[in-house]
Amino acid sequence: MDFDALFQTQLDALKEEGNYRIFAELERQSGAFPRAKCHDDDAPDQVTVWCSNDYLGMGQHPSVTKAMKDTIDECGAGAGGTRNISGTNHAHKLLEEELADLHGKESALLFTSGYVSNWAALSTLGSRLPDAVILSDELNHASMIEGIRHSRASKVIWKHNDPEDLDRKLAALPANAPKIVAFESVYSMDGDIAPIAEILDVCEKHGAMSYIDEVHAVGMYGPRGGGVAEELGLMDRITLIEGTLGKAYGVVGGYVTGSAALCDFIRSFASGFIFTTALPPAVAAAARTSIRHLKQSDQERIQQRERVAYLRKRLDQEGIPHMDNPSHIIPVMIKDPVKCRMLSDYLMQQYGIYVQPINYPTVPKGTERLRFTPSPLHSTEDIEHLVSALKDLWKQCAIAHAVA
Repeated sequence: MDFDALFQTQLDALKEEGNYRIFAELERQSGAFPRAKCHDDDAPDQVTVWCSNDYLGMGQHPSVTKAMKDTIDECGAGAGGTRNISGTNHAHKLLEEELADLHGKESALLFTSGYVSNWAALSTLGSRLPDAVILSDELNHASMIEGIRHSRASKVIWKHNDPEDLDRKLAALPANAPKIVAFESVYSMDGDIAPIAEILDVCEKHGAMSYIDEVHAVGMYGPRGGGVAEELGLMDRITLIEGTLGKAYGVVGGYVTGSAALCDFIRSFASGFIFTTALPPAVAAAARTSIRHLKQSDQERIQQRERVAYLRKRLDQEGIPHMDNPSHIIPVMIKDPVKCRMLSDYLMQQYGIYVQPINYPTVPKGTERLRFTPSPLHSTEDIEHLVSALKDLWKQCAIAHAVA
């Protein structure tokens, strides 16, 4: 059998739909964020990155890079194995203590990514709690969906950000079944924010465990960067808070926080923790430095909000349609996969602006978009250049303007 031919048939179909993904070859330049060197032949040598999840530029913060380099000199490059064998390092324990403190919890547990922390935690909870039912917001991230699927627990989908529907779904379940309500704070594609207090009211009414994914919120919201739940004063009401080190904190890794018993339970039974090589100590040290910095510095968050507000204002002035939301994520709606890819290519090749097209399956067909994430390090000139480029291309590509 010609397996390559089978592979190619599906790849060709993906290309015809306009959903084939092409990755730009970039080289981030330390100290120059959001600038990057581009190695693509048909693009400028220097580009401005507009779609990074390193929301605050902390991946290049001098204290963060110094912590990583110093720890490499002290401990070497790798962790040496899984946490269970030989990989637990002092830097891991210090980071877990920092994360527990960030969210006001007894304990925390590190994973190699936010995807793995969701997958491992939800699959473990669902599979190890007898007769568990997981109630999942319909727009939850793929990592949560995979964790729930892997758990083989009963699953109930509730309408996005709809506490009333959640209430109805919980009321229909057996009173003695362990119930886990899984949702996100900031949804990364539309940029909307969950009604957390109302969801928690429903969870408490039915004795359900609350599981919140704050990956797009940690570092960004709250007086110490603890996320939307901290900003709203709700962290103590949430059973498990999951987050990432790979977005606003600028490094890599994921984690969960909660009671000592909860974290020990996941540590003891989660295959995604037990059988995975630990994060390098240098990464853990850099992440801890980033968290500590953002706990006491609000400057980055304030500047980032100013940049977001200014870009939204300029897009409105030029009639460029973007999805209104209360978060830091600005989706500019294209609603056509081919045009979305074309606009992304033109921005890169003609203007030195890098933004990846967001097409199916990341978003539903017909909702394709360019997703912009302004950082505190994008200048007014950067924003004006971006808006001017979008204005030019809107005319060239015959895309409808926003209705005033």
